[in-house]
Amino acid sequence: MSSRRSRSKVTTETKPPAKPAALRSAPLPPGDDAGAAELTRQVAENLKAKRKSRDLSLDQLAQASGVSRAALSQIEAQKTNPSLGVLWKIAVGLGIPFAELIGGRARAVTVMRRNESQGLRSADGRMESRALTPAGTSPWIEIYELRMKAKAVHAAEAHAEGTHELLIVLSGALRLHVGAEAFDLAAGDSVSFRADRPHTYDNPGTSEARYHDIIIYTH
Repeated sequence: MSSRRSRSKVTTETKPPAKPAALRSAPLPPGDDAGAAELTRQVAENLKAKRKSRDLSLDQLAQASGVSRAALSQIEAQKTNPSLGVLWKIAVGLGIPFAELIGGRARAVTVMRRNESQGLRSADGRMESRALTPAGTSPWIEIYELRMKAKAVHAAEAHAEGTHELLIVLSGALRLHVGAEAFDLAAGDSVSFRADRPHTYDNPGTSEARYHDIIIYTH
């Protein structure tokens, strides 16, 4: 399958990233072990299939994604649970929507139950993202529920060229940083921005915040 996304321009990584930055370190909530194991298997299978369909070696994908060869090898071997940031880098390196990396096969009608959507955490465990769109819904749009703990900050790298995000604040507060600008939002507010440049989500409040994040691809 040909890529619909533009690949990020990255330089060759000279050494593997430190383990805490590349792997999810936060403990899973009780009862999530089975879901995490299934997600690990699904990501490993999808990553290997997408990489081979593009005739990419681990070294080539490491250069395209900025994720070390060692980390990619561990993910494919189902030896680790990658963090949210690492999976985003891999999806951009492969030139595919994020959902194609973590999702299953599309069907004519797909129902995704709440307990079937395993949350992905940031490396520090203070932000969680849960897919709301079943696999194969659309190659152009993905919807996620984001949860951020009080005072949590999550820096996101640039997505594929032309990608937009629409963020809706469901509860709590959000301070969004895009480039040199910062935007403060409260429950019920929304913001649209180009996500093909670095951006940061910041929950300045004293309680957990929830958002809906709609990602729109144009290529």
